[in-house]
Amino acid sequence: MAQVISTKQETSGNTSYRKYGKKEETKNRIPLFRKPNFIMMGIGAVVLFIGYILLSGGASQDPNEFSEAIFDNRRLVVAPITILLGLIIEIVAIMWHPRLKDNNNESTAE
Repeated sequence: MAQVISTKQETSGNTSYRKYGKKEETKNRIPLFRKPNFIMMGIGAVVLFIGYILLSGGASQDPNEFSEAIFDNRRLVVAPITILLGLIIEIVAIMWHPRLKDNNNESTAE
């Protein structure tokens, strides 16, 4: 036999059902990420992409020979700093919450 689970609330004689899903008060909420956040995320992604491009390369034409190109200044210094900068931009883009213009203060100041 299957057990029947009821969502009825037995409070003060009234029989009502719980409403599941989106609440009406959440419909007018401010979005978590806004346009400046997405722009900063895009800039961070481009900087990360550039860092990974700088990190690539340095392969030898002959697999039996060692290539000193992997120890280039670009691969050891510039590329990791660029990647770290891109990650910092991404973290700031996620954590930063731009302020909204408050129209109430402008109307009361007049």
